[in-house]
Amino acid sequence: MTPLLELRNLRAGYGTIDVLHGVDLVLQPGQVYALLGPNGAGKTTTLAVCSGQILPSAGQVLLYGREINGVSSDALARAGVCLIPEGRGVFPNLTVAENLRMSTHAGASYADVQEHAFTQFPRLEERRRQLAGTLSGGEQQMLAISRALATGPALLLLDELSMGLAPIIVEELYERVAALAQQGISILIVEQFAQAVLGVATVASVMLHGRIAHTGSPQEIAEGLTAAYLGGAVDKAHTRQGAP
Repeated sequence: MTPLLELRNLRAGYGTIDVLHGVDLVLQPGQVYALLGPNGAGKTTTLAVCSGQILPSAGQVLLYGREINGVSSDALARAGVCLIPEGRGVFPNLTVAENLRMSTHAGASYADVQEHAFTQFPRLEERRRQLAGTLSGGEQQMLAISRALATGPALLLLDELSMGLAPIIVEELYERVAALAQQGISILIVEQFAQAVLGVATVASVMLHGRIAHTGSPQEIAEGLTAAYLGGAVDKAHTRQGAP
């Protein structure tokens, strides 16, 4: 099967400084791929390259098997690549309904956009006349996802979906992510907090210092992270007690 998205020995960064140092990643159609790692690991830069915002300095980005290095972000958006950045990316001074109307540029009717959004997230219908900037963080994320889905994406790029949200809201959002994958949308999710995403992921990687350190099933990655965290805790305890 031809991967929907593939990164081959990818290097990219800002100016003359590379942040990514030979990243290899394969996302198959319909998969939920969790890209985990601490701040500064290169996760957001990876999404920026995939969405056409940053030009790779070396390596290849392939979409449906075709190289897309240098393709503009708006052209990729028309090809079905949709990025929801950290911070949600809604228009704070427009109402929920007006934000949804802005999504009709992709060709969907306003009625269809509203119906789909309100079916996915009934809470948005209750807030339809409210300014987006006054919504809760979770509601803004729901609106951002609804606006993205109006474009009919084949690939959804999510950056820190759970950032600053209550656990119950995060759980609700990831239930929707799982449902979207079942509908055939391929999803690449960047997360700092592994527990939030591993329950819905089909494959996961840990990124450290601009490189993919390990790739495996969500269970394998979860077990590895647990061992690392517990090992670090034990080491600190031994150090405090003066143990060798």
